[in-house]
Amino acid sequence: QDQDVSRREFVKAAGAVTAVAAAIPAVHGAPAIQKVRAANDQVQFGIIGTGSRGQYLLKHLKGIDNGHCVAACDINADALKKGVEYIGTKPTQYKDYRELLASKDVEAVFVTLPLFIHYPVTRDALMAGKHVFCEKCLVFKPEEVHALRALHLEHPKQTLQTGLQRRYSYFYQTVKQMVDKGILGNVHHMHGQWHRNMLNKPSALWTMKPGGEKNIANWRVYRSMSGGLAAELTSHQVDIADWMFGSQPEFVMGLGSLDTLKDGRDVWDNIQLIYKYPNGQKMTYSSISTNSFLPYFNGTRPEMGEVIMGSDGTIEITVGDDVHPAIAWWYREPPKAAAVTTKAGEKKKEEAFVAGATMVAGGGANGPIPIMTSDLNFTGKESFIDKEVKFARRWLTSKGVMVQEEQRNPVDVELESFFDCCRTGQAPKANLEIGMADSVAVILSNLAMDEGRKVYFDEIERMGKPAAGKRGIESSAL
Repeated sequence: QDQDVSRREFVKAAGAVTAVAAAIPAVHGAPAIQKVRAANDQVQFGIIGTGSRGQYLLKHLKGIDNGHCVAACDINADALKKGVEYIGTKPTQYKDYRELLASKDVEAVFVTLPLFIHYPVTRDALMAGKHVFCEKCLVFKPEEVHALRALHLEHPKQTLQTGLQRRYSYFYQTVKQMVDKGILGNVHHMHGQWHRNMLNKPSALWTMKPGGEKNIANWRVYRSMSGGLAAELTSHQVDIADWMFGSQPEFVMGLGSLDTLKDGRDVWDNIQLIYKYPNGQKMTYSSISTNSFLPYFNGTRPEMGEVIMGSDGTIEITVGDDVHPAIAWWYREPPKAAAVTTKAGEKKKEEAFVAGATMVAGGGANGPIPIMTSDLNFTGKESFIDKEVKFARRWLTSKGVMVQEEQRNPVDVELESFFDCCRTGQAPKANLEIGMADSVAVILSNLAMDEGRKVYFDEIERMGKPAAGKRGIESSAL
């Protein structure tokens, strides 16, 4: 970490790479070899909602060997047909999700529906005895927060997992360990952004379609069905702040407005939020719809990412997708100034007589340090050739010649983990409380912007509670 690599050392290591390239399998981009599991060891699952997100998950589920799709449901015949084609297992098809839940062949369900019906379908699935994977956000309204918590207590043996895939990323897990072990020093600040340019690159999911609010395809752009940018984008990144800081926020304040995309929608097209955590920790957040520039990673990636700042270092990180690999860069702070002794014997801090720009360059002389995947960690058991290969690949990655790439897509990891939890009874990494904290953050963030005030997180305990003697909200008829 403290010394750059000389050209001579690099040439030596690069030569080793060339010599053994054919003998060592490439990890980057290479699919993992799947073991074929017995049918009785696979979790038999159904998916409720085969629209854009459902189809995306089905593409990944096709490569997950510990689950088997036996049922699929959607009210849209075309979406249902596409979903069935993606998974390729000839699942039984349904238009009414309640018929799917009545099937004894279905052990677990994926709820990939518009946000406003997440809770009623999740509720019915739990009541039907199924394990549930529900995409974020788990719930839409304050009363659903209390109702789902109470319901889950009645079904403790059923797995309930929410779709927060960053929790399953090797890079994010590594950064969390760095935070917990104090490698970044005192971590007090974080910034997240998710910017898109919907003028130059319209998103089909966020584009107004004929029929306005009566057309369910427009659910993302109406408050009656959507939590807007806070639900669809902020939810991923405020979860990272909760994770890194180790707690939920104390309060949130922010500003949202509809300035550009004035096509009849009533959700904001840009939002800015500040979250205050215990111990003085803060997260600032921005989501806009007219510019996609990301000022991290030397501007090489658009749209989304997070910066985690500590007194001893900073992490720039963003999750990968099916096109772009994950990136995680570590910048060390300049070392603490050494004390020098004056002629009078008094100690004082060494003063720098160089320009500010020089100090910055000096502090980061080694450049960003890429967070490495486990295949590049040194175990002490490597042969000479293996060690030289790892050394060369680390050097090439630090110089931007090779790109970082997680050995497995976090989406694949979270799906496989869900099925494992269904079988073992272990709690998911993105469990009920993680998902609920995320949902609460979205609800209160929108409230803060709507009312133009500081909203405290303990307010959720007084919101949407059922009257004395009443059990709580029931499932709505869909």
